[in-house]
Amino acid sequence: MRTRCMQIVFLLVGVAALMSAKVNAQIDVSASLYGAFSGSTTGNGIVQSTSNAAGALFEVRRITRPWFGYEGTYSINRANQAYSYSTVPVSCPTPPVNCSPVSAAVSANAHELTGDWVASLKVANLRPFALAGVGLLFNEPVGEQANTNSSTKPVFVYGLGADWGMLPHLGLRFQYRGNIYKAPGLSTVINSSGAAMHTAEPMIGAYFRF
Repeated sequence: MRTRCMQIVFLLVGVAALMSAKVNAQIDVSASLYGAFSGSTTGNGIVQSTSNAAGALFEVRRITRPWFGYEGTYSINRANQAYSYSTVPVSCPTPPVNCSPVSAAVSANAHELTGDWVASLKVANLRPFALAGVGLLFNEPVGEQANTNSSTKPVFVYGLGADWGMLPHLGLRFQYRGNIYKAPGLSTVINSSGAAMHTAEPMIGAYFRF
């Protein structure tokens, strides 16, 4: 898994180098740390929740002067899933025999790849920006867990933020990103809620501008 992450980061840096050959464009690469906060959803008689966790985001961004651009991103965070019935599906005898499970938990990582449109405007040492895009969210169980499978879902991304230029080519990036996607089904013993989920990601990072 770590090797895959490094390969994706090197790919993003290589894309940035190619993009920097374009004239009249501003290119940067950045790395950010964030908190992922997802809450819970209910659907199909299932209550599903995702654990809060820390994550990392890598971006390659190209801004065409004066205000429009696009970016490619890769992010990873822990996204453990918990499933439970909103009402107990069966009445179990005592002692329990042949009862359906009433809950399940899966330890998992969430990998996300997106392509986003970016609108920004430079004001002194600040560059406020807004973004929106789409991508894929890959939820992968970790370790040797029984009764699990992976899940791939499309994701819609939106966000707001600002770059603060500290040096000619170096600065800090503050942003909030939101992800909207369908709840992943990682357990084979209890179904997904099938409902829309939202993950909020406040983050801080640093960028290098070519």
